[in-house]
Amino acid sequence: MDVKDEANMSMESPGSAEEVLVTSTLSAVLVVMFLLGMAGNLYVLAITVLSHRPVGSMCVHVVNLALADVLYLSTIPFVVSTYLARDWYFGDSGCRLLLSMDLFTMHASIYTLTAMSSERYQVIVRPLRARISRCYRKLTSLAIWLISFLLTLPMMCMMRLQDSQYGSGKKICFPTWTPESFRHYLTVLFFTSILGPGLIILYLYSCLARAYWISGQDLRRSSRKLNQCVMLRIFTIIIVYWACFVPFWAWQLAKSYQYDILELAPSSQIYLNFGVTCLTYANSCVNPLLYTLLTRNYREYVTKRMREANTEVQKRTLGR
Repeated sequence: MDVKDEANMSMESPGSAEEVLVTSTLSAVLVVMFLLGMAGNLYVLAITVLSHRPVGSMCVHVVNLALADVLYLSTIPFVVSTYLARDWYFGDSGCRLLLSMDLFTMHASIYTLTAMSSERYQVIVRPLRARISRCYRKLTSLAIWLISFLLTLPMMCMMRLQDSQYGSGKKICFPTWTPESFRHYLTVLFFTSILGPGLIILYLYSCLARAYWISGQDLRRSSRKLNQCVMLRIFTIIIVYWACFVPFWAWQLAKSYQYDILELAPSSQIYLNFGVTCLTYANSCVNPLLYTLLTRNYREYVTKRMREANTEVQKRTLGR
């Protein structure tokens, strides 16, 4: 349903000089994204997991986000090799896994961001009830990955490895369901990966904005400012996610529902498909920087809160 579909299409017909140029250019771009994105996300995983000063729930969420990016970027070598070899060498299991990995990691990312937003909401709006245990966070993470897998399972089950229709002896990954069923499935995924979580996140941040507006005088305190920085970092990651994936989904739904926009020339459609897909991979390349800034701001926030708590205890002790 993305650039991998174009790879399958390119295997079915002989490549013109223009197709070879486009394939080579896209492969080079994807390789660069793979190297940058993997290096950045592995760095985030290393410093987060090996840190001597873990940052509580934020550590769990950042690990989940970086892991989702690593899994998504790991599909690039298979896509590039398919482009260059113009054949599929990874078997039926490869079709099922690789062509559904984007859906799997996409849902894991947005659900993790929703969980992060929910925790920030509880800490600020309902601080007395925001006692979240480590067991609860682990169960939440497990539930996120399980739900993401279940939503992706239909794609895994319906993909098949078939012979090319041109009789060239090459293989191609192809969905076995009807166009109508595939359209309904894509619509459900759009609601579960973009619209549904988006409405929840917007509601949570509107409540947070209202809470900050009501307690505006307290924003001058450094701990509140740091907390606000944490919120802004999380919201920035969410905005970047939407900016990278909304065009992707708009294009997929337009193709599925056969809107008039698809009167574009075949070459233009290929370029557009490549563009929106590269945008989704770019999200995984930009995220490590945002994760690093988020972790730093959150660590400063936690340190400041601990200092304030210790100061308050000392004052009470001296008062006695």
